[in-house]
Amino acid sequence: MEYTTLGHTDIRVSRICAGCMSFGQPGTMHQWTLDEEQSTQMIHHALELGINFFDTANGYSKGTSEEYLGRALKKFVPRDQVVIASKVYFNPGRLSREAIQREIDGTLKRLGTDYLDLYIIHRFDYETPIEETMEALDGLVRTGKVRAIGASAMYGYQFYNMQLAARDHGWAQFQTMENHYNLLYREDERELLPICRQMGVSLMPYSPLAAGHLTRPTWKSDSLRCRTDLAAKGKYDDAEANDMEIVKRVQKVADNHHASMAQVALAWLWSKEVASPIVGGTKKKNYDDAVGALDIRLEQEEVEYLEEPYLPHKIIGAIGVNPPEGTVLLDVKK
Repeated sequence: MEYTTLGHTDIRVSRICAGCMSFGQPGTMHQWTLDEEQSTQMIHHALELGINFFDTANGYSKGTSEEYLGRALKKFVPRDQVVIASKVYFNPGRLSREAIQREIDGTLKRLGTDYLDLYIIHRFDYETPIEETMEALDGLVRTGKVRAIGASAMYGYQFYNMQLAARDHGWAQFQTMENHYNLLYREDERELLPICRQMGVSLMPYSPLAAGHLTRPTWKSDSLRCRTDLAAKGKYDDAEANDMEIVKRVQKVADNHHASMAQVALAWLWSKEVASPIVGGTKKKNYDDAVGALDIRLEQEEVEYLEEPYLPHKIIGAIGVNPPEGTVLLDVKK
């Protein structure tokens, strides 16, 4: 396993982050999530492979993702040997001071820990003043409940303004960006990613394999997730006609490297200076495959070949308004 540090911190993480949206009571968010026994087995396998970085959220499967993760980690590893990230936003009050203070306590309780390594705002809050949010997050760092803070999918100007507010007031700044980024979705290359690089913010993108579309030569599969995940369908299906050409190119490059398509898709992300892509898994081989990707090095000509067919996509991830209260899943296909 390879490791890196997050932003300007000394937090050392594996170059693969285990995405915990796959863990949680089935039916509370997705039909395809793993129950506690299956989740525990996956978490144990990740640890055996050297993965020490786990990403969850307060809203994943009504909190059971955090609960499963916390109990599993406590079984297998000392707390200071893992890095746990969780998120706040899809909750009453969004990113208000009161909501942040309430939600961090709930997250810590469900995880069974007294501190969080990385606390991420899940989206931009259009109703709470930036200063209120950043001061509240800074308070968590100062009191030791949180080691560092990060942000997730938002527009570049929003991220920049939040960073400036923190800098001008001497508050904690974001050290990571968890955005939507893969070979089929590259819209953040225009503004958000250059801002992150300028500020020394580490990239930990979600959906690095485009909900499985970059792992197989066909657009659809007979998996439970492919059949039932309406959010994934909403993210990607509209661009299938053009994006299949990219999928075909991933397969060709994979064949040339005697590697899997998933490994090529992850290797491409590392070629773009990504610190730790968030890889979700429901089978042990998903993690095995991801770790094997660390041995793949793409030539610049291969990177350009993979990128060449890309066309602009509709924005998926960043939002224009706060969604209705109680919303957990965005981009759901109607």
